[in-house]
Amino acid sequence: MPVRRRLAVPLGLFAAVAGAFAYVGAVDPNESGHYPACPLYLLTGLYCPGCGGLRSAHAFVHGDLPTALRANAPAVAAYLGFAVLWIVWTARAARGRPLRISLGPVQLWTVAALLLAFTVLRNLPFGGWLHP
Repeated sequence: MPVRRRLAVPLGLFAAVAGAFAYVGAVDPNESGHYPACPLYLLTGLYCPGCGGLRSAHAFVHGDLPTALRANAPAVAAYLGFAVLWIVWTARAARGRPLRISLGPVQLWTVAALLLAFTVLRNLPFGGWLHP
């Protein structure tokens, strides 16, 4: 299989993600009316683990890492993790090798526990510093 064909999916995904980040970078989520509000926050007043993700992405695109981390630190970790994973995937695809990710239950439960802890902490009275 030619290299161009092996790289089609990773490059297509990169184009889609870059387009999404470009849109969020251009359309400020801090201004009301551009994006829908979080349904959980609207119904309960509680912040979900994704609340602040768009503001985080906007700040990240503009190079403002402290603001991005303040808006949603796990989202920034996910952006960086995705970038590393995409680079590895693209390099392996260029060499004709498949990407094999084997996350076991321990890794998955660890990520779930961290997100749960983040969600609980940001909704407690002393967790105001984690609000988006």
